[in-house]
Amino acid sequence: MKNMAATVIENPPVASKSLFVPTLEELVKVLGSGLTSNFETVFVEIVDCPDLTKEPFTLACKGLGGKPRLVEIGGPPYLLPLVRREKLYNMSYIGKLTDVEPSFLIGAGAGPWPYAGVNCEMIINLEVNGGKVNNHTRISKVDTKDGSCILERLPDTETRCALLANIFCSEGKPGKVLRISCKKRIGKDDFIASIRKSLQVQYKEKAVGLGGTFLLKEGKAKQHIMPEFSTEPINTDEEVEKWLHFYNMSAPLIAVGTLVSADPGLDLRLQHFHSFGHAEGGHYHIDTEPDNVEYLGYFAVGEYIYRIDQPTDTHHVGRD
Repeated sequence: MKNMAATVIENPPVASKSLFVPTLEELVKVLGSGLTSNFETVFVEIVDCPDLTKEPFTLACKGLGGKPRLVEIGGPPYLLPLVRREKLYNMSYIGKLTDVEPSFLIGAGAGPWPYAGVNCEMIINLEVNGGKVNNHTRISKVDTKDGSCILERLPDTETRCALLANIFCSEGKPGKVLRISCKKRIGKDDFIASIRKSLQVQYKEKAVGLGGTFLLKEGKAKQHIMPEFSTEPINTDEEVEKWLHFYNMSAPLIAVGTLVSADPGLDLRLQHFHSFGHAEGGHYHIDTEPDNVEYLGYFAVGEYIYRIDQPTDTHHVGRD
């Protein structure tokens, strides 16, 4: 019998808005100053994007350039309080929906549970070019035997995500990017929150969006993996914390995702990054060895935000 719940949504509703796009030169000043409240050593500069297909990043395309967009699909209201299993999406369509073809997609989302056999985290990393897929996406799931992390790479034939995702979409071309290097955390904010809040202070209600990748070079990170979907309603952040499985994952970790400094009325998740290493992967929260931590990130500025299948009944639970 055909599993109708595993059928992807073919024509999801799409809304879009322009983002505020500061110059890279201005962002160097804003972030170079703002990040010093959270890290002892901060260095921000404009560089030619390194070849991200090479170690340590191993992404599907070389760069972050060419029609840079932020994309948010679905959201936590499709996961909580109870899962909406019918919310399945084909990421190979995103380039067409956002007018970015060929398309390079990196980001954080919920993985294809019909493929995995269970709810899972997704570290999105794929190229779609003329119908051909180059898929380096990973999923991580909880081993039901001992609670450990199972990390696996998806085949080129599996391009679905479920429920929610935050994706940076571009043509994957070389170009100028922000290089952000930070060592020794002295504040309370994680790497991405410190960037986002620095932008928020400077640009107020203007929405500035960044997408890209960062390397946790030294230290460890608190990360979570979702277990199987809850059969009992989850209504509070405290209940979310009890449901999730948390791990202390070791560097090196490669993270991908998006952040936006303000929500222009699209019910956005302001930051969302997932990371993977050699045998572990999950949803990035914060480093757990602040004295030893070292980050290296490469980011591009999004020109537009595309909102795909925005929930009509929303809430703010489960957005950390």
